[in-house]
Amino acid sequence: MTLFASTIALSAFLLFLVQPIIAKQILPWFGGSAAVWTTCMVFFQFTLLAGYFYADTMVRKVTPRRQAVVHTALLLLSLAVLPIVPSEALKPVDGSDPTLRILGLLALTIGLPYLMLSTTGPLVQAWFARRFQGERVYRLYALSNVASMSALIAYPPLIEPLTSARVQSWGWSAAYGLFAVLAVLSAWAGARAAGNTSHGSAASGTPQAAMAQPIPQDNGVTPAEAAPTWARQGLWLLLSALGSVMLLASTTHITQNVASIPFLWVLPLSLYLLTFILCFDGQGWYRGAWMRPVTALLCTAMLGALTWRLKWPQDWPWIGVEEALMPITQAVPLYALGLFAVCMFCHGELVARKPAPAHLTRFYLMVSLGGAVGGLLVGLVAPVVFDWTWELPLALVLAGLLVLALSPGWPGRLLALACVGASIWSAIGYRSDIRSAAVEISRNFYGTLRVQATAADGQPHASWRLMHGVIIHGEQYRDEARRRQATTYYATTSGIGRTISTLREAAPGQSQRVGLIGLGGGTLATYGRAGDHYRIYELNPAVLDLARRRFSYLSDSAAEIVTPLGDARLVLEREAPQRLDVLAVDAFSSDSIPVHLITREAMATYRRHVQDGGAIVFHISNRYLELSGVVRQLADSIGWTALRVVDEPSKGSDDYHSDWVVVTRNPALIQSLRQDAGAQDAPADPRLKPWTDDYNNLFQVLK
Repeated sequence: MTLFASTIALSAFLLFLVQPIIAKQILPWFGGSAAVWTTCMVFFQFTLLAGYFYADTMVRKVTPRRQAVVHTALLLLSLAVLPIVPSEALKPVDGSDPTLRILGLLALTIGLPYLMLSTTGPLVQAWFARRFQGERVYRLYALSNVASMSALIAYPPLIEPLTSARVQSWGWSAAYGLFAVLAVLSAWAGARAAGNTSHGSAASGTPQAAMAQPIPQDNGVTPAEAAPTWARQGLWLLLSALGSVMLLASTTHITQNVASIPFLWVLPLSLYLLTFILCFDGQGWYRGAWMRPVTALLCTAMLGALTWRLKWPQDWPWIGVEEALMPITQAVPLYALGLFAVCMFCHGELVARKPAPAHLTRFYLMVSLGGAVGGLLVGLVAPVVFDWTWELPLALVLAGLLVLALSPGWPGRLLALACVGASIWSAIGYRSDIRSAAVEISRNFYGTLRVQATAADGQPHASWRLMHGVIIHGEQYRDEARRRQATTYYATTSGIGRTISTLREAAPGQSQRVGLIGLGGGTLATYGRAGDHYRIYELNPAVLDLARRRFSYLSDSAAEIVTPLGDARLVLEREAPQRLDVLAVDAFSSDSIPVHLITREAMATYRRHVQDGGAIVFHISNRYLELSGVVRQLADSIGWTALRVVDEPSKGSDDYHSDWVVVTRNPALIQSLRQDAGAQDAPADPRLKPWTDDYNNLFQVLK
């Protein structure tokens, strides 16, 4: 019993631990986009499905001894791909959609080990049920989810800050070797148990005979229970798929449309796993009589919150606008509680309909298939089919319909019907609200983009505003007299504005070469003069398209402008030295921090492209992270000075508060920034270990 439990716990721990380990390594190759994590989740879910299919086929069609032989051979073969370090040859070479490249990279790097981990849960539970007749086999599924949740919770605060990416890969690989030993021992223990149980039977050599051994069910159902019908299996799939869709859709909504807070994605995934633990524990945590109406009510509340507005006096400084969405202190708890309720409902109804242990591998296969289908719909289909994150309201309406269908009595059905009606009304209102507030919406692998009109034409403050989730990526006045004005974080008094102007004044009549990492609406192009050369590196093709069609900064600029597509660091690594006077790194405003742009190796690349008298300027305006100490260490690594320029616009100004760190060794620029902008040396933080491609620690820089 200890062997089986240890094997399942270790496999589940490694199954979830490998996800952040491998995602962290490949994230820099694909621009640090949050969509990399979603694509990885799709791969993990489909590989898990393949593992469950393998387990179901093995248990139903292969003799126990042959199961042990085949499984042992595959485990030994999987050791050949260790350690799990992605090959540099798999890096992207352009800015095209990287989904297929990510999936292929994962398959080559961790495909077989992950597949073998995926098979462990259902296979070992089948062996356990054969060996320990009468034991509560489904509690092992709860144990596996406890181990998975432990890995998930331990990684951000403990494993990631204390170890480098390479140490994580080697440590995981060593633990996988231990798992392989335990799995081989479990396989042969299961084979021996089958041989002992079926000794003397004329049909003992067949898999059907092994599976026909009496295995009592937890809930009193006889072991002779007929095979589950296709309708029952379809309901398993639907319930599992809805839980998966809710997990991914809620995570996307919370992290992109509510608050871009680092590590916030851990909360939904932890709640999702917690519902599995509670429902499969077998202690009666799920009570459908009250969970079904609670789920219906919370689905209605979440849909209502999508269009809910607060009206505030405009002069309240902590609000600052007339109209605001629900505050994050209310929105995050609401969506977290709603996700928990929906997943509790889905997984509780799954457990209520689980089969006898003789059919558990088919049960887990359908549960895994549902999870994979949900991941496919949200991760791959939705970004292509939908121009906005419509999957969340659709999932909430579907959850209400499912509550209606599974409610046994008329009082529950009437409540569910009323909630479904209100949910549909709210979903229609949400769609109208999103479309009326935006003049254009687009969506791709890198997320959703909106261009908003902030006021009617002719009003002095009317502008176009580019939004990525809740983050402003650029704004331009529509008035002809003001449309060439630098706005938001890029005003003439900002760190980047002062750097460009000061260097220009120091070399009158000379052209200027400027590099920009992060296009947004193209605001910084307004600083370009005739003869200047601007290279603007942008990862997302949709951003470049909107900057050209909806904003005129690029077309109005007198400078020569080149816009290489792709991850800026990878493009810069391939390019010859550009002899830049200024390189602005503007990519740290949301939760998806592209850490690979703020490491020592990245700084060495920037230094190769910037002239001795030039400057590398980091935009570190961020609500949740304090990055000045990290940039100071980067400046120290190349022997340059780091000056922090904080711009506080005057009252009534349309400009934004901005925080820039200028890294340079130009004495005139340093003196000018200190005298004219009140710049201070960026603070040194002795607690920080220097960030490299192999190590970073976001927890240490949380505000």
